[in-house]
Amino acid sequence: MRLISICPSNTELLAYLQATDDLVGIDDFSDWPLSIKNLPRLGPDLSIRMDEVEALAPDLVLASLSVPGMEKNVAELQKRGIPHVVYNPNSLKEIIENLLDLGKRINKEVEAEKTAQLYQDILHTYKQKAKMVEAVSLYWEWWPKPVFTPGKTNWLTEISQLAGGRNVYDHVELASVQTDWADVCKQDPDYICLAWVGIHTEKVKPELLWKRPDWPDLKALQANKVLILEEELYCRPSPRLLLGLKKLAAILHPDIMPNDDGMDPLLLSE
Repeated sequence: MRLISICPSNTELLAYLQATDDLVGIDDFSDWPLSIKNLPRLGPDLSIRMDEVEALAPDLVLASLSVPGMEKNVAELQKRGIPHVVYNPNSLKEIIENLLDLGKRINKEVEAEKTAQLYQDILHTYKQKAKMVEAVSLYWEWWPKPVFTPGKTNWLTEISQLAGGRNVYDHVELASVQTDWADVCKQDPDYICLAWVGIHTEKVKPELLWKRPDWPDLKALQANKVLILEEELYCRPSPRLLLGLKKLAAILHPDIMPNDDGMDPLLLSE
């Protein structure tokens, strides 16, 4: 099949299905696995060049509404009659359901089932480990101004729980919550997790937190518990989230969830 992925998370799904050799084009932000680096780039995920997509004559284009603004790409795919599938996962369960669905569409059902089983095994292991620790509170920051953070119906709330933590916005029945610095102050989390979407870790500036009104009094800042986390391991709905889980758990509870526990989350050691 001739496949095109127009967002990073779907490119990663194809990697878990061992189907990246079928890719004929990708968006500008797809960066994993390394084997895709020389593929034709079709523009940033919100400004895909559809003439180029159409010229590549794909059998299937993979889109995702987990990227805000992707709707216009989907509308254009529909308008041009280009075969496509659109995913919109919010939970860890939905992510693996998308993988299994994609496996059926591209004749990779065996690979999909194998990955799904490993995925479920790792989730089960961490669910048991999480019962052995006292949960710490986490504030996740996707974007600093305006402030966006995951709510109850988002995979990061689940990742938090599995790592022995609790998302301080897990009471808000949304996948993404827009709030403000003053409200975050009221939550006074044990840890602040900075995973700014589209920003590499070296460009994140935690020193700016001290300049926010009343933030220097937060216990997370006082205790120097500010984590700069790779957005690609926490903000993309693919099985790579389990590598993010492993890293976070080892920071929060190293005695119970050490990073060198011998568990390699799926194909994530590349």
